[in-house]
Amino acid sequence: MRIAIVGGTGKEGQGLGMGWARAGQEVLVGSRVLERAQRVAEAINAAVGRGAATGMLNQDAAAAGEIVVLAVPYDAHAMTLQDIRESVRGKILVDVTVPLDPEKPRRLRIPLGGSATEEAQALLGPETRVVAAFQNISHTHLAHGETNACDILVCGDDADARQDVIKLAGLLGLRALDVGPARNARVVEGLTVLLMEINRRDKGRGAGIRITGLRPD
Repeated sequence: MRIAIVGGTGKEGQGLGMGWARAGQEVLVGSRVLERAQRVAEAINAAVGRGAATGMLNQDAAAAGEIVVLAVPYDAHAMTLQDIRESVRGKILVDVTVPLDPEKPRRLRIPLGGSATEEAQALLGPETRVVAAFQNISHTHLAHGETNACDILVCGDDADARQDVIKLAGLLGLRALDVGPARNARVVEGLTVLLMEINRRDKGRGAGIRITGLRPD
């Protein structure tokens, strides 16, 4: 699979890119600055020992990717979506964004649209299927391939797209759970702030969540 990561030079984007490259996928690292994207792609390739990653501008990566992952800060969310809107038409967009307040990064800023995911879906329109995922796993676990770190909560208004993203998480060795429609992203995104607070208070390293009480497969 050819996976484009828009904002792939950030910590979360790099962690996801490294994980998928290790899993044998083709990764397109997107950035607003081409040289930055190329440096990250080179680092991924050196780590996995093959030419798995290519550095590209965000719009080019979004156009070339079969599935597109958006991993940008919330203050760049709307602008980036506008830039890639035509490039992601007809595709699945996995939104990793958490709406943090840029002035107080440990505080959630409640979006007018309810959640970053719902805002993305409204902006891109029904031709693009937006799914929220990967907000609650730390880049430290992704970069080191720690597959037992936490569960991945997946939500969006298209049931088939949710299943595709669950498979995408499975490539990383992670258990992903379907938690329903896009409106539930309000809870999923908010959990990130709680995990950040736990890390701060308990001097943790990448706290995550596990869902218990499920029937075995």
